[in-house]
Amino acid sequence: MPQLLKDIDVIAREKQRDVLYLTFTQADQQPSPVPSADICTRRKIIEWLNANKVGWSMCGDIAEECTMRSYAGQLYIDVPYDTSDPVYQAVQQFLEYPDGTMRFEDAKFWIVPLELAMTNAHHDEPGFWDRWAEDF
Repeated sequence: MPQLLKDIDVIAREKQRDVLYLTFTQADQQPSPVPSADICTRRKIIEWLNANKVGWSMCGDIAEECTMRSYAGQLYIDVPYDTSDPVYQAVQQFLEYPDGTMRFEDAKFWIVPLELAMTNAHHDEPGFWDRWAEDF
């Protein structure tokens, strides 16, 4: 069933804050009609997020007017980027070693600053993507 996913920069603008998200390589992918559905690392992370009652959703990368990408398993993590927040600390400790390297070699943990997301604020104007598609 088709789904309309929000890009991570849209989520940042809606939340009006820096946002966290994960991307995945296809290192441990199994054949599947949904490329990201069988990524072992992604499945483990989702299980941990659910078990720890950390909100998440599927999302797209930062929108670019010169690129169109299919969904590759990206996850928005609904936790503010605040190093003093215990929930953020738990997420960070689960995903990263103390030296900041990833515990999962096929996952990357990103912070998208609101300032960066705001550079795409013109994408939110009514009809922007329809006009863009006409010229694609």
